[in-house]
Parts: sequence; C-alpha cells; structure tokens
Amino acid sequence: MKLAVQSVPYRALQRGLGFAILAFFILNASDAGGTGLTFAAAAGIILVALGYEIAYYQRFEYVLTEDTFDISSGVISRREREIPYRRIQNVDVSRGVVQRALGIAAVDLETAGGSATEGSIRYVTAAEATRLQRELQRRKSSATGGSSEVDEDGQPVDVIEEDLFAITPGELALVGALSFDGRLIGLLAFLGSGSVPVLSGFIPTASAAILTATAIVAVGLLFLASWVLGAAIAFSNYYGFRLSRAGDELRYERGLFRRYSGSIPTEKVQTLTIADNPAKRALGYASLTIETAGYAPGQGGDQGSQAAVPIAREGRVYDLAREVETFDEPSFKRPPRRIRWRYVFRYTMVVAVLTGILFAIDTQVAGEVPWYWTAALLLAVPPAAHLKWKHRGYWLGDRHLLTRNGFWSRQVKVVPYYRIQNVIDTRTIFQRRWHVATVVADTAGTGSLMGSNAAAVDFDIDDAVALRKALNERLQDALTDRRARRTAFEWFDGDGMEIYPGADADPEADATPGEERSDRPGATAGDDARELAIDDAEGGSAEGTVAEAADTDGAEVTPGPSGPTETAGVVDAEESVGTDPSEDPDGSGGSDDLDIPPDGVIRPDFSTSERDYSQPAERIDTGDYAVDRHPSDADVPFRPSAGDDGEKAGDAEDSEDADDRESGEGTTDGEAGDERTDR
Repeated sequence: MKLAVQSVPYRALQRGLGFAILAFFILNASDAGGTGLTFAAAAGIILVALGYEIAYYQRFEYVLTEDTFDISSGVISRREREIPYRRIQNVDVSRGVVQRALGIAAVDLETAGGSATEGSIRYVTAAEATRLQRELQRRKSSATGGSSEVDEDGQPVDVIEEDLFAITPGELALVGALSFDGRLIGLLAFLGSGSVPVLSGFIPTASAAILTATAIVAVGLLFLASWVLGAAIAFSNYYGFRLSRAGDELRYERGLFRRYSGSIPTEKVQTLTIADNPAKRALGYASLTIETAGYAPGQGGDQGSQAAVPIAREGRVYDLAREVETFDEPSFKRPPRRIRWRYVFRYTMVVAVLTGILFAIDTQVAGEVPWYWTAALLLAVPPAAHLKWKHRGYWLGDRHLLTRNGFWSRQVKVVPYYRIQNVIDTRTIFQRRWHVATVVADTAGTGSLMGSNAAAVDFDIDDAVALRKALNERLQDALTDRRARRTAFEWFDGDGMEIYPGADADPEADATPGEERSDRPGATAGDDARELAIDDAEGGSAEGTVAEAADTDGAEVTPGPSGPTETAGVVDAEESVGTDPSEDPDGSGGSDDLDIPPDGVIRPDFSTSERDYSQPAERIDTGDYAVDRHPSDADVPFRPSAGDDGEKAGDAEDSEDADDRESGEGTTDGEAGDERTDR
C-alpha cells in the first residue's frame, strides 16, 4: 500500500521551504545576483525537494501481514521494519489545519518501552488512516489473546464504542482558567539576567523605589501573560476532548488546530494519577492521567503519560478511574505526627537562606532592599508543615496500592500490585536522623525515570519495613492469581462425548479389545479409549468421557515388575463414574453413588497395584539417561504398551517424540517417553 498522492507536494514544501527562505535572505542581503537569482535559487531548492519526495513516494510501502506490520522506506538508505502486532502499544492519528484541508493524516505506531515513534506514516488519506488504525487495533487485540468478532462473510466487525467522558464548554473554560505556563517567565528571566545583552541594557538608572515598583508591575504583567498563554495552550489541546471504551482499550480525540485521535490499551496501564491543586479542590474538580509502558505522542515530551480526563468533578474522576482499575474507597494512613517538625525545620531553613541572600544584596547595592520582609514568611511555616503532613499517606487495597503526596500539586497514584517491578526502601541522611524511610513502588512506566513513582514518604522504619514486605507478598500473590486465571479451564456439564460429536459415528469406537486400528499399528481400541480419556482429563473435559473409556475396555492397567499388565476388575473411580446402562435404568449414570472429594478432584485408586509408591521407581539404564517407566508424579495416568509388540511400538513412538522435540513440532507432557495425542 502506498502513501496519499497529495502528500508529495505537502512534504516537499515542508522539507524545502525552510531552506528556500534561508537562501532567499542570504542572497538578498549579499546582493550577489539580484532578485531574479534569489528567486531562482529558492525555486530550485523547492524543485529538488519535490523530486526527492516523488522518489520517496515511489519507494515507500506498508503491508499488513499475518503477524507483523511491515514498512519499507528510504531513497538513498533503505530501511525495512517488521513490527509485531502484539508489540504495538498505541496507534495514533494526527491532523493539522493544513493537513485537514488537504484530506491527509499522519499515523504513528508506538511500541512498549520505545522512547520515540517506532513506525511513522507521512501521510495517507483520512479514510485510510482511520481504517489502518482500526485494523491494527483489531489485529493487536487478536495477537494478544483478545476477542476479534467477524460477521457472516468473515469480515471484522467494528467494536462498539461506549462514551465515557466528553468535555463541556464550561469545563474547557475552567481548564484554561486553571492553567499556567511558566516558560515565558523563564525566558524573560534568562534574557534579563545579563547572560544575553538584550533586556539588561534597557534597564534605566533610577531610584530603588521606582525600580521596585516597576519590578512589581512587570512581574504582575508577566504572570498575567503566562496565565493567558497557558489558557490558550490548554484550550487548543483539549478542545473537543472525548473519551470512550472500545473492547479492551480506551479511545480519545482532542485538539483544535491539530487534531489527535488514539488509543490507550488497558492491559498496558501501569499507573493512574488523580491530580488537583488548591484551586481545583476548592471548586471540587480534579484530573486523571494514565501512564502506560510506552510513549504517548502529542504530549509535549511527556512520554508514557496520557491525560484521560483533563478536568471533571472529583467524584466523576474517581468513577472513570475505576472504569480502568477497580479499587475501593481509600482510607489513607498518614506519616507519624512528629514528622511535621522535620517539615518545620526544612521550611525555616529555606526562609533563612532567602533572607540571607536579600541581606547580602542590600549590603552591595546603593539603595535599601527590604530584606527583613521575608522574615514574615516564618508565620506560614507551621501551617505549611501541617498541610504537607496532612496530604501524605498510603493505602493497601485488595488489588491496588494507593499513595498520596503534595499540597500545591496533590497526586493520588493507583498502582496494581501485579504492575510493581521493584519495591525500594530509601533513607536519606536526614531521614535516618528522624528514624523514617520512604517506600517506592517502581513500575515499568516512565515515571521511574522522572522520579514520580508511587511512594509512601516519611514513615517509621518499622512501618516502612512492614509495607515493603506486604508489597512483595501481594505482588507474588497477584502474579500467581493472574497465572492461574490464564491457565484455568472450564468444567463441562453432561456427557463429555459431546465434545467429540464424530466419536459415536466412528465404527472403530465399538471395536473389541485386541482389534487393531489401521491408523496406528499395534494399538487396540481399548488403548484408543484410554488415550481419549487421558486427553480429556488433561483438557478438563467431562466425566462422561472417562465413563466411555471404562465401558469400552473393562480391563484395568496395573503396573507390574516386568511391565504393564491387564487385570480383571475396574478402578474405583472408573466404577463410580462409568456404569452399565442395564444396571442404571433411570439413566442417572450412577451419579448418586459417586463419592466426590471436597476439592472436586477424583483421583485414581492405586490400592490394586503391587507397586510400593513410597519407594523410588525402577530405573532402566539406556546408556545416556535413566527413564522412569512408572513415574509416580506423572500428571496423567501412565499409558502401557501391549506386550512385546506394544513395547516396540512404544519405543518407536518415543523415537518419534524425540524427533518432534528436536524439530519443535511435538508436544510433550511429563517425563521422557510419555506421548501426548491431540485429537
């Protein structure tokens, strides 16, 4: 598949316009060849860029294969990329104002752990971008074990989207009103510091009072400009914000001048962050941020972090957070009260240092600087220390760890136990003096690189050690529970032979013991029935299948000193499960006499065997390794061979299994020599 044709002139202008403008100003300023030569050089640069983009268009291809998304690109240096569907983290589509006018869009593919865009397609039509996004998301879900529905014609069915959140005009205005961008302040402070002689040369010589008043007004205007800039940026970023759920992922759309649409896979979520500040708390609002293991585009460099809800009522934010991770109402445990004195000393030292700096400035300048005014900040130290202590804490839920930190920018982090990578106990030199520690729950998200992981700060050492142990234990329990759920099987009610609808129609199913089947020489119908029972037992099928195997061959396999033998009688478990229909006129199958243990697992009765299972099994030296022909810890019953011929057949089958294992095609279960037959 190719790029959109209209992407060629757009990319040419993008690539060559900057060089053309630079060449225009250089030639025009030097008067080297006049205006005509200047325009000719600029036009030549544009034509060269256009030719390059035509070649790039011809040599760019992308293909959706069965397992990977392949991209071939490059004019001078070719690059071939194969991105497995299961590794794809996000599929994002962005469209600027000019791109929307041309009907094209950019598609970015992000992979887990990637620090940059792994696959970039510049540009395809808007309809193709949407189709590609949905198809990649569907194939990613199928590759990771998710559901992928198809219609009667075999075509994929679009997942129904459920709207979770859509920003209102009032909420959008509130986002802008509560936003602040400090980059302008930093830029002006750098320009006026004297490092760059731009603004410092325009500062007039005046009295200290006039300079102080001017500085106060300038700072006020600067903060106002920063607030207006932050409001404009927030309004542009979150205009038309919409969040929905589609299957196992969240989809979002946002943006005024540049429109973004993408997905947040719920299985990749590492941490949820509910953030607010004093202004938001006073109005009852908060925001929700989702941190994943990959890279979220369009976030201004905030890798792995995506705003799921820019602003909403606090209760609604918590409800939306529970749509992603289900957790109960937290009850945070705060640090010890004595730790407030540590915060008092810390803030007092900050005020003292600030006062000392102003006093040093006062001694070096001619005017008088009111350095003692900063001492008034000491009155705010006790309440600041109390508020810092009040807004810290942690809570251990059934499946999640919640931490809370910060007053001016408070963050509540929700971390599932199974997402924890490391549990870190840190103690600075000052914390050791106060006998406190900090416990950090490190995840695979980029928050670990930014130092913004979930942390329980300034807790007693005993509490910190107990918390660390509890997190480690709950992490292991959560991982064990997830593994158990992945490998769990279902019990079937009724006749297990319904799983094999063709078994009754098989004329060889009713073969008498000793009659060989044509598809496996040396094996009897009774052996096949046992294989069916064994496979069904391994796959978790119903008890009726075991009963069918028992009725087909009433002989019991008993391991003996010289090999497996058949004896009369039936194992108790088989006798209780499979009964003769003539003895069961009501058709109950003998279920009333079935003695099922409390754990629901029916185990074989080895009381009829002559082997002493308390002793090691007989081992036969084969020259290379020892084979236990009668393993006592086998997961399934041992299938014996029938006489000498059976032993030879079994040896042949063992050899086939060994060949399969070497070629990677066979499936073995248990000790060497056991055969697994899948039907």
